[in-house]
Amino acid sequence: MEGDSGAPEAPPANANAALSRVPERPFPPAAARVPASRGSDRLARAQPGLAGLGRAEPRAWQRAGRAGRTPRRPGRGLRPPPRPAGAGGRLQAPADKRPPGPGRPARAARRGAWPSPAPDRLRSSWYPDVTRMWSPPATISLFLLLLLLGQTPPCRPQSLGTKKLRLVGPGSRPEEGRLEVLHQGQWGTVCDDDFALQEATVACRQLGFESALTWAHSAKYGQGEGPIWLDNVRCMGTENSLDQCASNGWGVSDCSHSEDVGVVCHPQRQRGYFSERVSNALGPQGQRLEEVRLKPILASAKRHSPVTEGAVEVRYEGHWRQVCDQSWTMNNSRVVCGMLGFPSQVPVNSLYYRKIWNLKMKDPKSRLKGLTSKNSFWIHRVDCLGTEPHLANCQVQVAPRRGKLQPACPGGMHAVVSCVAGPRFPSPKVKPWHKESRAEQELKVRLRSGAQVGEGRVEVLVNRQWGTVCDHRWNLISASVLCRQLGFGSAREALFGAQLGQGLGPIHLSEVHCRGYEQTLSDCLALEGSQNGCQHENDAAVRCNIPDMGFQNQVRLAGGRSTEEGVVEVQVEVNGVLRWGTVCSDHWGLTEARVACRQLGLGFANFAIKDTWYWQGTPEAREVVMSGVRCSGTELALQQCQKHGPVHCSHGTGRFSAGVSCTNSAPDLVMNAQLVQETAYLEDRPLSLLYCAHEENCLSQSADHMDWPYGHRRLLRFSSQIYNLGRADFRPKTGRHSWIWHQCHRHYHSIEVFTHYDLLTLNGSKVAEGHKASFCLEDTNCPTGLQRRYACANFGEQGVTVGCWDTYRHDIDCQWVDITDVGPGDYIFQVVVNPTNEVAESDFSNNMMRCRCKYDGQRVWLHNCHTGDSYRANAELSLEQEQRLRNNLI
Repeated sequence: MEGDSGAPEAPPANANAALSRVPERPFPPAAARVPASRGSDRLARAQPGLAGLGRAEPRAWQRAGRAGRTPRRPGRGLRPPPRPAGAGGRLQAPADKRPPGPGRPARAARRGAWPSPAPDRLRSSWYPDVTRMWSPPATISLFLLLLLLGQTPPCRPQSLGTKKLRLVGPGSRPEEGRLEVLHQGQWGTVCDDDFALQEATVACRQLGFESALTWAHSAKYGQGEGPIWLDNVRCMGTENSLDQCASNGWGVSDCSHSEDVGVVCHPQRQRGYFSERVSNALGPQGQRLEEVRLKPILASAKRHSPVTEGAVEVRYEGHWRQVCDQSWTMNNSRVVCGMLGFPSQVPVNSLYYRKIWNLKMKDPKSRLKGLTSKNSFWIHRVDCLGTEPHLANCQVQVAPRRGKLQPACPGGMHAVVSCVAGPRFPSPKVKPWHKESRAEQELKVRLRSGAQVGEGRVEVLVNRQWGTVCDHRWNLISASVLCRQLGFGSAREALFGAQLGQGLGPIHLSEVHCRGYEQTLSDCLALEGSQNGCQHENDAAVRCNIPDMGFQNQVRLAGGRSTEEGVVEVQVEVNGVLRWGTVCSDHWGLTEARVACRQLGLGFANFAIKDTWYWQGTPEAREVVMSGVRCSGTELALQQCQKHGPVHCSHGTGRFSAGVSCTNSAPDLVMNAQLVQETAYLEDRPLSLLYCAHEENCLSQSADHMDWPYGHRRLLRFSSQIYNLGRADFRPKTGRHSWIWHQCHRHYHSIEVFTHYDLLTLNGSKVAEGHKASFCLEDTNCPTGLQRRYACANFGEQGVTVGCWDTYRHDIDCQWVDITDVGPGDYIFQVVVNPTNEVAESDFSNNMMRCRCKYDGQRVWLHNCHTGDSYRANAELSLEQEQRLRNNLI
């Protein structure tokens, strides 16, 4: 088979001579027997301390000793006829006789079989005529003899390109368990004969792990069920999947489930192993189920968007078919609704729909009557458990067993499904969700850093602190439970390896295991994230199915240099007629641009453009049809934002139409709140040291009236550390040619106001303020293995790389709030990063950090510091409730 790396075995010059040699050496010589486990000596060299996991004797000799009979060769029969290797017809040495590589003993020797000859004597001592083409009559005679002896010649397994592997077992971790393979729609096990570290490595790589640590024999992880699909699997260790290894063939085995092999993989995932996607290409029987939709029947359902009720139609081999309602269950409805983006389903009035069906069948002009007589119009039967993310994973029967001789849906009608939309996609029949369930109160969930609605990094709220979920054992079933909890449908993709960005703070959950019917993620089995050493590079993410609202067809871009930029043109109803036009750029900002890019399906907004004279829009859509647009950022479309009733645009049409530039990835800055809390202190700084700071407006206005250089100012100082946890580098909006030079401090400002500091009363009134320009936006600290890219020294490039920190120490100018004029009391200290939203980010909810502040006139305490998205404002603790205050007076 093409792509097999195991070498085909070459025969002797005379096949009959080979048969005659078999009885002469039924046992290996004493020197060739290996008393240790197969490959255990090699494993001991590769992994010290693991050699004791092997067996004391080869498996064939153990079975023979227990049964009191003469053991057979571990190869389980005679050798197969050879096959040419490549177009040239050259024959390679047998797989068991190939020269051992570094650290790899000969296969036959470690199995306790015949000793392997030296590589240079391979052809002369064993097969002297191996270089000659072997005759077809010898092959035929060997094959016939094998049939007479009742032996099936070993063969190579079929391609595993569409096969799946999994590790299962009682209480096993995600990287270890009994090895099972999916073949012909049924899971089966693998026999441990000939299985060693090479085979385990191939299996682990196919499962998405970097490598294998060891393997386990004799059903250590429990005995499996069903067929034993593979036996005598032999790999070199360099193959990408098990289909490139030799074996006896599918289902050819003399093992029992007491010999099921287990595998222990290295927990680290492969770099490119990012997601588990819904595979709608093949169902268990090989049918192609591409899409599903609901065809509305009632007039009220046709007017509603999204469509939540109608007849189920499945796209099969390029054609739409309806599904017979016989044996249709609510589990089937649950899967269909999940695919369409709805979290749940409700029963339908089947009697009412049956009356409508009967009326159409009696109508001689009805086209439906003629279509129902054709089997090509029906999907005969669907059988789902209700936990599947796609109909392709259900048992589907397209036509009855007897084909066209039997109607596909005798006496039945099409299956009708009614779905319930989530709170963001309200249905007129269902009241909005106001009350929180018990489980939702116990464990909050949210998605972060996703470009589209229904996708993002998974975060959960435990003990009033948001944290992430480790991707160990994260799969589509658990992801679907999360998606339904958030009001979306089932999951279409479960992502691994922090593909949607790394989070901060604790990792609350790991090895989440859901059955599929749980109401919330808290109902699923899980471990604490700290129990298995997860890092934020293993943060799990998800992409959920969402309903089709049709919003993407109501906006477009025109005139841009690429499909990701241009003048925003929207479709609105004007005097009862749908018309295309532009959006007035008055009040047009980054928040509105984000909604437009999300509606277009283009990700995040990179720029909000107010002057688009250089982009020629569509000629028939140059009239302004929308003005005064104000969005909160959570809307699904510009049509949902606040806007003027009558259109009023001060700039008129033409060059001042709104435009956008979209991007798939964006940065995301967040402040290290704990560092601010730990480093805050008061300093009375002499005016003689504040000339440059005064020049950059870093002091209160009362400093203008002081007798310089005599006197001092009281400053609340602290260190700040800003982290980029997005998926793109944070760069200044303007290039170096626009940076502002400050002679006193002798540095450039790439962003004039990068952070803003405020001291507020408890009712929100501002009593003091400060700001910090980005005079040196750079990678101060990066994790191990990540190269620093930005350094502002010598007029270098400024920015913050993904995963790096930009630190401003407490002892630099303007890293303070001037509180000279502030009296003692309780306050709120607030820091805002990128306060004017000058640079686009994926999430602005975490740009604000707040602390409770107590000032007695001489000392200051900061406590309960948290970012704006840490938890709700009413969850903040008062100073008296804080148990562990830190005296930050220095």
